[in-house]
Amino acid sequence: MSGAIRSCGRVLVVGVAALDRIMELDVYPPEDTESRALAARVEAGGNAGNLARVLCLLGHRAELAAVFAEEPEGRRCAEALEAAGVGLGPSVRRPGRQPVSQVWLSRRNGTRTIVHHRDLPEYPAQALPDSSPYDWVHFEGRNVADTQRMMDRVAGTATVSVEIEKPRPGIERLWHGAGVLFFSRVYVESRGFRDPDAFLEAAAERVPEAILVCAWGAAGAWARTPRGELHHAPAWSPGPVVDTLGAGDTFNAGFIDARLRGLGVEEALRHAVRIAGTRCSVHGWRELAAALAGTGLNEGESP
Repeated sequence: MSGAIRSCGRVLVVGVAALDRIMELDVYPPEDTESRALAARVEAGGNAGNLARVLCLLGHRAELAAVFAEEPEGRRCAEALEAAGVGLGPSVRRPGRQPVSQVWLSRRNGTRTIVHHRDLPEYPAQALPDSSPYDWVHFEGRNVADTQRMMDRVAGTATVSVEIEKPRPGIERLWHGAGVLFFSRVYVESRGFRDPDAFLEAAAERVPEAILVCAWGAAGAWARTPRGELHHAPAWSPGPVVDTLGAGDTFNAGFIDARLRGLGVEEALRHAVRIAGTRCSVHGWRELAAALAGTGLNEGESP
């Protein structure tokens, strides 16, 4: 993206919202034992829900296209996201139970273990709104057939990005039609690669016109441009790692934020790493909001 820096973009995020039930522990407990949590909280989460929330924190108008259950936990999840500024106009309500993630956070090393349950249907392609008002449309890579239909509908009307997080059957079909592809370490390693730069070079043979991005935890993140330029940004954190829940979603939101503000790929990569590092140094989304407000990163400040 080129041109003047934008202070605000309108983004549609398509994917899953879940209710996160979070237990903070000193360390991960052994099987068949009883432990006392140091703290507990319930937050709205899910890949798409998290990404939309962070985009709002960064000053954008984010709307979420997800399925919410017609029951109290579904309403609780929706209300929490709306309170965070996320627009739910494109979302739909269905009978069933809201997707729930049981999350155990280790305070000692900042890692998280997640057990997820869902029995709601996927977001239906026919419910997708007109994409012309949006500057960017981001898809969580799931439900391949319907996601591909939705990507075809929005082609040419907005910048399109896709998160390729898990090795789902047929997921490679979603590589095509996206201007930006976010690959997870789990997915890259499932393809037999141990180095993100080698994977991005191989992936570029299939989608040479796309920007390819891969976050790699403590090793930082890589991005490859359509011109063949390979960039790396080392990991960054303002303090100890205490909570990595949603760090990948925060990274993706940070990259989208930077591109909407007119930053180049290398600058966007550094910006995304810094946003994600800030997330890992605080507990939960409220502390992230406070941290971003004190750094200038939610105003497009480049590291």
